Amino acid sequence: MDYSLLISNFTASHGHHGWPRQRLLHECLRSAIRDGTLAPGTRLVATRALAAELGVARNTVLYAYEQLTSEGYVVTDRSGTIVAAVAPARQQQASVVVPHKGLSQRAQNLRHSTASAASGTPFVPGVPDLPSFPIGLWRRLLERAWRSLPTDKLNYGDPCGEPVLREAIADYLRASRGVICEAAQVFITDGSQSSLDLCGRACADAGETLWMENPGYGGAMAAFRAASLKLEPIEVDEEGIAPRSEDWKERPPRLIYTTPSHQYPTGTVLSLARRMALIDGARACGALIIEDDYDSEFRHDGPPLASMQGLQPDAPVLYCGTFSKTMFPGLRIGYLVVPPWLVRPLATMRQQSASRGRAADQLALAEFLRSGQFALHLRRMRRVYRERRDALVEALDRQLGSIASVQGASAGMHLALRWEDPRLSDVEISRRALEQEGMIANALSVHAVAGQCSWRGLALGYGQVDPAGVDALVKRLAGVIHLTAYENFYRKFK
Repeated sequence: MDYSLLISNFTASHGHHGWPRQRLLHECLRSAIRDGTLAPGTRLVATRALAAELGVARNTVLYAYEQLTSEGYVVTDRSGTIVAAVAPARQQQASVVVPHKGLSQRAQNLRHSTASAASGTPFVPGVPDLPSFPIGLWRRLLERAWRSLPTDKLNYGDPCGEPVLREAIADYLRASRGVICEAAQVFITDGSQSSLDLCGRACADAGETLWMENPGYGGAMAAFRAASLKLEPIEVDEEGIAPRSEDWKERPPRLIYTTPSHQYPTGTVLSLARRMALIDGARACGALIIEDDYDSEFRHDGPPLASMQGLQPDAPVLYCGTFSKTMFPGLRIGYLVVPPWLVRPLATMRQQSASRGRAADQLALAEFLRSGQFALHLRRMRRVYRERRDALVEALDRQLGSIASVQGASAGMHLALRWEDPRLSDVEISRRALEQEGMIANALSVHAVAGQCSWRGLALGYGQVDPAGVDALVKRLAGVIHLTAYENFYRKFK
């Protein structure tokens, strides 16, 4: 496959010359998969080789592959990245799915459990209420940043990020999240994936063990597998990640990945006792914890929980955050807070590999934080998401309370609808919801790190769900679930 020609043809037909390279590559590959140019079972070229062929940074290719993975267009295994069996856009999707012989059953399941985070799609997780963002104010901040931008800022920027933004983020994290840090410990990245990729490459060698929440975030799995780490699943229960004493003894980690504020995809919140025990265990075995503070700003029940990083002055924690959920995904700015002893070696590493640009965006964001407008926006959105959460929970209890329960609704922009009956396939329900109702209701079970996990159900995002229409949406979803349950019952006695 000539990927350079593929991109040229895509650009010529779609006219998106102004897109960033990583988005252009992602959209091009997705289009090729949907129209059948890249057939199911095709093994994509390795990220390093494709980066060399296209003359782009490897992170550009990693971003595109990871986005395709999270959307279900490709699946990964030990030998590479494979195109999943996605029905071409020019064909009508059949109600009966014939598995592609070249793919595993897990790959078949995955393509029906995840979908693109398109704006406005019912229950899509991870996408904020974009119309509520103060876009006019943001434009003015950008214009002001560009007007005041000195010519030296047009050159390659500081690979660690603009100093004024690092200082603003440090101030914000100390005040709102209890993070113990100075500006020098804050590194600006291109988002969560970039931060996780940096953690995996900088803090562990190939083949070393990383504990991963099970079920867990697929984007994190992709980043750590790209760093050639050995992923060991640690089960998640109602209090978050739950390592056993034998786990510490038999498979001690080098890195531990966790989303303690609002676990993805289950929505559970890591209890204080578990947080302290995880820190103590990591310290004892010389491991580092990667704290992905996913959805931490939106706490609906009770006061905000402090970060794990700030629980102890010298906690062995790498703290990751992003503005994709609090502002908008297209901003592509995240941050990583590291322990003081890691500042110098990481800065040296960033000198060699980091992207260096977008000074105006970073300066505008610094002013957004400093002016208090970011805090004001968060307060507004907490009210919005709390109202949507309440409406969704009420509708789910009313329509599905007899067979499923709501989990993880105390924070964030998504919750989990969980059931215990193993005969009720969440993968099948996710597929039917998408095909029959146009809903993205991601199956919890396909987020297993390896093999299976104990969770069955759906991850339901409510960031874009209108409270006035949520009852009708849940009624349609409940129809799919009840029909599937009835068919299972009928087959049992047939």
